[in-house]
Amino acid sequence: MKTFLALTKRNIKVFFKDKGMFFTSLITPVILLVLYVTFLAKVYRNTFVAALPDGVSVPEKLISGMVAGELVSSLLAVCCVTVAFCSNTLMVNDRITGARKDLLVSPAKRSVIAASYFSGTFFTTLIVTYAATAAGLIYVAASGWYMSFSDVALIIVDVFLLTAFGTALSSVVNALLRTQGQAAGIGTIVSAGYGFICGAYMPISSFGKGLQNFIMLLPGTYGTSLLRNHSLNGVYGEMAKQSFPKEVIDGVKDGVDCNLYFFGDKVSVGAMYGVLIGAVVVLSALYVLICYFAGKNKNPFEKVKRKGLPKKGK
Repeated sequence: MKTFLALTKRNIKVFFKDKGMFFTSLITPVILLVLYVTFLAKVYRNTFVAALPDGVSVPEKLISGMVAGELVSSLLAVCCVTVAFCSNTLMVNDRITGARKDLLVSPAKRSVIAASYFSGTFFTTLIVTYAATAAGLIYVAASGWYMSFSDVALIIVDVFLLTAFGTALSSVVNALLRTQGQAAGIGTIVSAGYGFICGAYMPISSFGKGLQNFIMLLPGTYGTSLLRNHSLNGVYGEMAKQSFPKEVIDGVKDGVDCNLYFFGDKVSVGAMYGVLIGAVVVLSALYVLICYFAGKNKNPFEKVKRKGLPKKGK
């Protein structure tokens, strides 16, 4: 345990000592928030208004609170994964610099080294995402606050689980990478595309039926919906207090992906948690298997290939 804690502490220190990596990870949520406010606020506002029946007027503060909740939930859904990929590049950097070989010749077991990369990535990502959560909540308070204490607590839980998901996913991917170029390429793809396939940038309902069904197979979609539900729960409560019909509120929920439908069946919040937790467990198990085979042999099929090769001199 002492070795594991020491290695985890080492990985966290290396991350924060790398000023470029740390600054990029920390400033990314702020940049995303500014971009979201600039470009997506109008999209979210129009989506909300379009879901209302003709002739229904909504207070401006309520609209602002709705838009702010959507923006913050989108920001956190993306950051929990993209920051994890950025933080987890230490695993690849250690291979390139030879630091991984130095660790392997030390008394530390391979399993402990692999676990320390996972835990180091998780804690560094959690620090950044919780900082983004604080910034997002400040923005919501300035725009239109309708959240309760339980809503904020559940958002904190959602960020924790999504960070675990991002850590597990990035660990599986980075464990297979060998060069800085590969890591940079994967990071670019994740940063550019993840927000679309998890429903953060555009509502899933705006896509075609086939693409909707595909997106519903991805665990990140459920994490985004959990954040949306808890970020906007207070807004829906205020709409109910102002005597909005239940059908109208449900229509708004459908339009912003608070209600998800898996091949026509509505997915409960409990099921969303189940999918997200299950994904973390499966990806973590896959990471363990990759590290196990890497310890036995760099390629699990290498022994089979060697058996088929003729020996020298024959």
